[in-house]
Amino acid sequence: MQCDQSRRRELVELAGALAPRQGYNVTGLDKVRLLRSEAILNNVPVLYRPGAVFVLQGSKRGVLESEVYIYDEDHYLAVAVPVPFRMESAASPERPLLAIYIDFDMTLAAEIVAALESWHLEAGGKARSLVSSRMEAEIEDTVFRLLKALASPVETSVLGKSILRELHYRILVGPQGSALVAALQQKGMAGRIVQSLARLSGGFRSEVSIAALASEAGMSVPSYHTHFKALTGSSPIQYVKAMRLHQARLLMARQNSTIAEIALSVGYVSPAQFSRDFKRHFGRTASEEVKWVRQHLGELASDQ
Repeated sequence: MQCDQSRRRELVELAGALAPRQGYNVTGLDKVRLLRSEAILNNVPVLYRPGAVFVLQGSKRGVLESEVYIYDEDHYLAVAVPVPFRMESAASPERPLLAIYIDFDMTLAAEIVAALESWHLEAGGKARSLVSSRMEAEIEDTVFRLLKALASPVETSVLGKSILRELHYRILVGPQGSALVAALQQKGMAGRIVQSLARLSGGFRSEVSIAALASEAGMSVPSYHTHFKALTGSSPIQYVKAMRLHQARLLMARQNSTIAEIALSVGYVSPAQFSRDFKRHFGRTASEEVKWVRQHLGELASDQ
């Protein structure tokens, strides 16, 4: 137990040094960021990219439909497909939340899934968008080595990508990995929805036809709605709206464009409708949300 506590202290010290500023901090690897948060947050809408979140100090709690996902010092969150959900976190200036965010390299993930298939390690679970798993020793060790490498530009350059590859593998063969693999394999009904989500991620700014999406997925509209909601927790229309609003949030935090320009750029025809939807989703006006994002997430504004 003493050894585990010592390792945890080292993890927190490494993360704290790599994340000196409130909000997101860049690292030497494009797909890795560290978050420092010093506030208690409640009922915050988020839309994570596919990847994993490791909380090294503090705790987070996600709610999708009626299901609760804990990611704290003993659990990590893995995301197979981007889904909107609600998040709360516990932190303070004296004990800030420190977390490492890994964006999945989808090409690499596909290679690993193919390798697992070649060894007949088929996914036995039901495809899921979010998975919360206990931090196993192998995962913790890989995260520790990644943080140590990130502390050195030379080690980041030489070792960083190989450790990230190992981390992808450890997640995909972990306790809940079969649910992620099943989603990434894009087989069956869930696989068709995953493919549909990929199309939506590139086309949500244009007018979206649910009938066309259902036809492309080889489903009736009612069947498409049922399978879509089972994987994402949202109806297709709600999902598209969430994607548009979260993209607008990022654009507003990073640009000086007008609300009307931002609304148009994410697919809204009416700025007034955009403003109403935005406040209903985030609980704040667009200008209030920009201030909140910059205060809590910093210059690298992204979803928590």
